[in-house]
Amino acid sequence: MVTTKTVENALQAKSEIEGLLAQGYSLDDVYILAHDEHRSEDVSDALHTNEVGMKEQGVLNSMGNMFKSRGDELRSKMESLGLSQQEAETYEKELDKGKLVLIANKH
Repeated sequence: MVTTKTVENALQAKSEIEGLLAQGYSLDDVYILAHDEHRSEDVSDALHTNEVGMKEQGVLNSMGNMFKSRGDELRSKMESLGLSQQEAETYEKELDKGKLVLIANKH
């Protein structure tokens, strides 16, 4: 089951994460993406959520992301978490606007 939410900032993200935890998700199930890679890492670290890595993407996709634009990389990460290509494109546009995207995926 995949749940995706768009938020403006880390404070809203924290509130949404608390709601997801109440629904039975764990912090290991929750991923936060931002268009700026450093912001994504900072928010993930602060809120103790997961980062999309080789486990989620597989070795080839993870290595391939080194040669992609940030937008392509983000769409690839979202697809590896269970979003369709169209959903990933829609949410990547939200990231372009400076928003954060939360994806909760029970493995």
